[in-house]
Amino acid sequence: MLKQEDREKIERYIDGQADERESVWLDSLFLIGEDNDTLRHLLRKDWERMVSGELSSDPDLNYILDRVHHKISKNENLNRQKPLRKFLRIYMKAAAILLLPLLIAVLGYKYLENGQANDQPVSSTIFAPTGARVSFNLPDGTKGMLNSGSRLSYSLPFNRNRQVNLIGEAWFDVYHDEKHMFEVTSGTSTVKVFGTRFNMNVYPEESYVEVVLEEGKVSYKNQEVTREVAMLPSERLVFKDGNISKSVADPAKYNAWTEGKLVFRGDPMAEVARRIERWYNVKIILADKELEKYSFRGTFEDDKLEDIFKFLSMTSPIRYFITPRVTMPDGTYKKEEITFYLK
Repeated sequence: MLKQEDREKIERYIDGQADERESVWLDSLFLIGEDNDTLRHLLRKDWERMVSGELSSDPDLNYILDRVHHKISKNENLNRQKPLRKFLRIYMKAAAILLLPLLIAVLGYKYLENGQANDQPVSSTIFAPTGARVSFNLPDGTKGMLNSGSRLSYSLPFNRNRQVNLIGEAWFDVYHDEKHMFEVTSGTSTVKVFGTRFNMNVYPEESYVEVVLEEGKVSYKNQEVTREVAMLPSERLVFKDGNISKSVADPAKYNAWTEGKLVFRGDPMAEVARRIERWYNVKIILADKELEKYSFRGTFEDDKLEDIFKFLSMTSPIRYFITPRVTMPDGTYKKEEITFYLK
């Protein structure tokens, strides 16, 4: 039987107020999993409360997610002794906590499917934290990967209304369904997909959209432009400043991030700066407009940020200055800034 003091411990943990002893207790609770009567009782009770409307269906899990990231980061520097045991110990803790909202979402979906609830759609969001890539599988069989800092949202039930909203960058392998088209929306942009593999990079605040088609067929439409543009494999479409351009491209170059690689093949400096900014979550300033004329080639994999800058300065007449991150008055951090100058 779940004691009141145990529930209070869990509530303090979710609110970020638990002490170390309570945190260790809750970690062990999740690790034991389905064999733990306390956990089963808690999930059953909260499910009943959510169905009756007593419990919010959109709880604030930011503290838990932050703790999971902290645990993973804290253990990244473990030595290599018994790697399998350490891998399981680290990621079982993370998965146990992260899978709770997923479990509730799945049960809710089944509940709706059986006609035991109203017709209100259930919203679901997949988020890739800064510095991480997240694989996903959608209910219709579509799979893909989200890049660092990106967000993918959709509604359940999904199979008949296959529409997702993307902010950031994602690679898609869309399940073919002739009766139900797959659509990716973001801001004023819509990509219609007919069963295909493609990479999409979209940042509404910058009015920038990039689509690179690897296989199949897609079409792009923006509310600011009257025409709809069809794409063929190995084509790259860019929407920027209200204009659409299309060119031949190597999809492998733009999909390389899914394997942890940053690839440049004669890219202009502005494009190089934009991709480095998003990959490393920094701000790059081109102090001299002349720099935009230079292009770069190179492949980076797990390289430190400053190593990339050193390489760029060795292969072109540029120098750089790094301004470290600073704490803002509201407690957030300002991005690290890197300024490039001509030598």
